[in-house]
Amino acid sequence: MLSFENVTIRQGDFSLAANWQAAAGGRIAVIGPSGAGKSTLLNAVAGFIPLKSGHIRWDGQPLDGLPPGKRPLSILFQDQNLFPHLTVAQNLGLGLDPSLRHVNTAAVDRALERVGLEGLGNRRPAALSGGQQSRAALARALLRARPMLLLDEPFAALGPALKAEMLALVEELAGPALVLMVTHDPEDAQRFSTHTVLVADGIAASPAPTDALFANPPPALVNYLGA
Repeated sequence: MLSFENVTIRQGDFSLAANWQAAAGGRIAVIGPSGAGKSTLLNAVAGFIPLKSGHIRWDGQPLDGLPPGKRPLSILFQDQNLFPHLTVAQNLGLGLDPSLRHVNTAAVDRALERVGLEGLGNRRPAALSGGQQSRAALARALLRARPMLLLDEPFAALGPALKAEMLALVEELAGPALVLMVTHDPEDAQRFSTHTVLVADGIAASPAPTDALFANPPPALVNYLGA
């Protein structure tokens, strides 16, 4: 279980508060206006932004103070973070061993097969389509087999059909991992998540059932959706 215990994140004049829990295996969208703090929330969980106060815990153990690489999570960004000078297989191998000296090549091949990239491991990322690059980044995250997967709009640049395909692939392959997905698209939230966190006015609200939230949106969500 992921727990935010009276958390405050502060950067200059910006402040964001969170105080809630999310169970393992959940599918949670994080939605709200631009600049409200959606990515900030994920970056705090990942360890890239320190907390002003409070604690973030996983299964009761504090994440505070742990470096990003020691936290029980993987994160996907919009730019996919694939290294252009490495092959696709080498990029995946980084998820197992940053030195690439002790990589289980069979595990890499299985991961490529799971995301539909079988036989493409020797290509450079530039030789892949945008959708294939997204699949490669997802495969690397899955190889790490962490209990949390954070998605910071990694599929935002894809067309609607391909984005829907990638979200379905995440749902299929993430298994028992807790998935937190930042999105600007309410359709993505409704398609993928059982619960949604609304980030607005300095607060990351407790996860609410997605269908109920959009059926009866609070004023901050109404303003964001323009409905």
